[in-house]
Amino acid sequence: MKKKNIINLIKYYSEKNDTGFRSEAYEIAKDFDTSGDYQLSEYIMALLSNANTFIPQMSEGDESFFRRIEQSQEPLPLPEAIKEDVIGIVNAVGHNAGINKFLFQGAPGTGKTETVKQIARILDRELYMVDFDVIIDCKLGQTSKNIAALFSEINKFAHPEKIIILFDEIDAIALDRTNSNDLREMGRATSSVLKGMDNLNEQIVLIATTNLFDSFDKALIRRFDSTIDFNRYSREDLLEVAEMLLTGYLNKFKFAGKNVRLFRKILEQMKVIPYPGGLKNIIRTSIAFSKLGDEYDYLRRLYHAVIGEDKTDLKVLQDKGFTVREIEMLTGVSKSQVARELKE
Repeated sequence: MKKKNIINLIKYYSEKNDTGFRSEAYEIAKDFDTSGDYQLSEYIMALLSNANTFIPQMSEGDESFFRRIEQSQEPLPLPEAIKEDVIGIVNAVGHNAGINKFLFQGAPGTGKTETVKQIARILDRELYMVDFDVIIDCKLGQTSKNIAALFSEINKFAHPEKIIILFDEIDAIALDRTNSNDLREMGRATSSVLKGMDNLNEQIVLIATTNLFDSFDKALIRRFDSTIDFNRYSREDLLEVAEMLLTGYLNKFKFAGKNVRLFRKILEQMKVIPYPGGLKNIIRTSIAFSKLGDEYDYLRRLYHAVIGEDKTDLKVLQDKGFTVREIEMLTGVSKSQVARELKE
């Protein structure tokens, strides 16, 4: 064991970097094994094994293909149809019948990646995301070799029943080979993915996401046991999602007041309501940027963000169906003055 191992252990412990700490412990065990202290090496490995935690077993100097992602504890509002599919995935994994590969497709902001985090929490599995920056290489043929090495590492997991692998935006290596500028190189990469999925350990759950389903390689689609469409939000679904997001943020920003009726009225002014990712940004920013002590300033900011108007015309607001009280809240003009100016 070298001095750097001790320093790294202390460093990872102080940073609360569990993956780094365990990876360093693995290196120490391997060092003891090499020096002939087999009993101590086996003891360390037993401790790591009992922890049900995967440590990528990369050679010294190599970069890990994975990043550990924390499970989500936040509520995730989803339309009923998508929610039923998520329950179906949980049930399928529970049956332990080899249904373990799922593709989430949909526009950006529809909740694909967040749903994977929720599934990891429900199944009590550790979530590891593939790092495509490490996988993709400019050297001819190296990307396909990295993909083969990636699947080899996945199949070496000590506790496959405790792991979910996430290929977030898998289109980086899975676009239609016939539309690729470098047909041969893309063909090699996709073929490596196909081979890896065909030989994947059935106890490991693999979930991939894509925003570019129409350009996705059709042969690869067939390797997935199920494809979930995340574009199935109705207008009413999005309004309900927005309300849940509003409630969550107002619980954190105690100074802001809640007025769901006015909140919905503002969002209903939009011709196209954004998906949850976009809604989250608009609502969070409106509340965070609002003035302390002004409980409804966030609604004024939300209105301006939605409508795009710098100045709020009282008559325009009335024509859009806002009450005198609501106009007062959106403009800061007193109720009596609003009533007087509207009469004039």
